[in-house]
Amino acid sequence: MTSPSNRGAPASTEPRINDRIRVPEVRLVGPNGEQVGIVRIEDALRLAQEADLDLVEVAAQARPPVCKLMDYGKFKYESAQKARESRRNQQLTVIKEQKLRPKIDPHDYQTKKGHVARFLSGGNKVKVTIMFRGREQSRPELGYRLLQKLAEDVAELGFVESNPKQDGRNMIMVLAPHKTTKTRPLKPDYGDGVDAATEQDAGTAQE
Repeated sequence: MTSPSNRGAPASTEPRINDRIRVPEVRLVGPNGEQVGIVRIEDALRLAQEADLDLVEVAAQARPPVCKLMDYGKFKYESAQKARESRRNQQLTVIKEQKLRPKIDPHDYQTKKGHVARFLSGGNKVKVTIMFRGREQSRPELGYRLLQKLAEDVAELGFVESNPKQDGRNMIMVLAPHKTTKTRPLKPDYGDGVDAATEQDAGTAQE
């Protein structure tokens, strides 16, 4: 129960508790959510003291105000924990981007892969873009195989959230960090303008 010395402390953004609730009567809710009914403020405070709990005003605009018996210190701690968890989850929605060329040399590939691995380790999603130029646009399977290799190389850190998809001159894939989702196999999408035989060529090249 909150100590009497804390009852009168100013807290404009916090609800009124215990002796700071100065109304003749309240609609009381028990610690487990049970409806006690309308009681005098003196009786509500007595019940709170007997249960070693706080009387917390949860609906000040109601007539009479609604108050609940609870451990206010524990309630504040749990609320702070939930707020921190919510902020942590929001940070996971950050999307980083990494761009590659379909004929990237091995050294550059290792550098780019390191960036992707670092992003995933930091809890970020990664949008991987393969940029085609000139005649490269007629060989989308090159981009697909490169994305497949990258996904396999970082499989311990992340999984394919959005399969490779042709987008104009680019091919895009989205990787997400592991939580409980298992890595799913790649399924290429070259767009409507590429013959289906291209996909067969890509599959043959992998064997």
